[in-house]
Amino acid sequence: MSVTEIRPNMAHWADRVDLAAAFRWSARLNMHEGVANHFSMAVNEDGTRFLMNPNQKHFARIKASDILELDANNPDTMNRPDAPDPTAWGLHGSLHRLCPHARCAMHVHSIHATVLACLEDSSLPPIDQNCATFYDRHVVDANYGGLAFEEEGQRCAELLSDPKVKVLIMGNHGVMVIGNTVADTFNRLYYFERAAETYIRALQTGQKLRVLSHEIAEKTAQELETYPEQDARHLAELKAILDEEGSDYAQ
Repeated sequence: MSVTEIRPNMAHWADRVDLAAAFRWSARLNMHEGVANHFSMAVNEDGTRFLMNPNQKHFARIKASDILELDANNPDTMNRPDAPDPTAWGLHGSLHRLCPHARCAMHVHSIHATVLACLEDSSLPPIDQNCATFYDRHVVDANYGGLAFEEEGQRCAELLSDPKVKVLIMGNHGVMVIGNTVADTFNRLYYFERAAETYIRALQTGQKLRVLSHEIAEKTAQELETYPEQDARHLAELKAILDEEGSDYAQ
C-alpha cells in the first residue's frame, strides 16, 4: 500500500494529502518564506469551510494530519488553542467568505513573483508561452496597506471577485493564486513563478521585448486553460516522487 492510500479518521483526507504535497514541493522549489505564507482549500459548497496550514510550521514539515479545518464565518477562530496565523486568517478567511469560486488559494512570496510585485508596472506581458497563460487573467494590487489582517485581507479578496482572474499580483508583497483544486492551483502557481522569472531575466538583458499580439496571447491562454489533465498529472508525479523517497507528507 502506498503512503497516499493510508486513510486516518480525518475528514477531507484526499485534499489534505494534496495540500501537504503542495507544501512540500513549494519548499523544495524555495517558494516559501520560512514559517510564513499559506495555502487553503474549500471543503463545503459555498466555500466558507476550508483547510489551511497550521500557524508557523515550515512547509517542508507539514503533514496531511497537521492541516487545520476552519470556518470563515466563525468570528471566534482566533480564540482557538490552535488558531491560525492572523494574517493567514485575514487573507484566506476573507477570500473564502467573499469569493466562493476561489476553491483553493495559494499565497507565497516566491522570489520572481515578488520581484515583479515590486516594479512600478507589475503586470506580466505575454512574452512567451508561460507568460501568455496569464494574459488578461491576472490583476495587480497597487495599494498595499500593510500586513494582511482582516481589513487588508478583505480588500485583497475583493480584487479577485471576477472568476476569470486567477492571479493577484500583490504589489510590494507577493502573489495570490486561486483555482478549483489543489492540483489546478499549484500548477498555476508553479507556472506563474516560471513566467515571472522569464520576464525578469528578459528585462535584465536590457533588450527590447518581443511581446505576443492580443490575438495570439488570448488564443494561447485559452488553449492552455483546456489542456487535458496537466495539473492533475503534475501533482500526481510530485506525490509519486515524495512516496518513492519515503516522505511522511501523507501522514
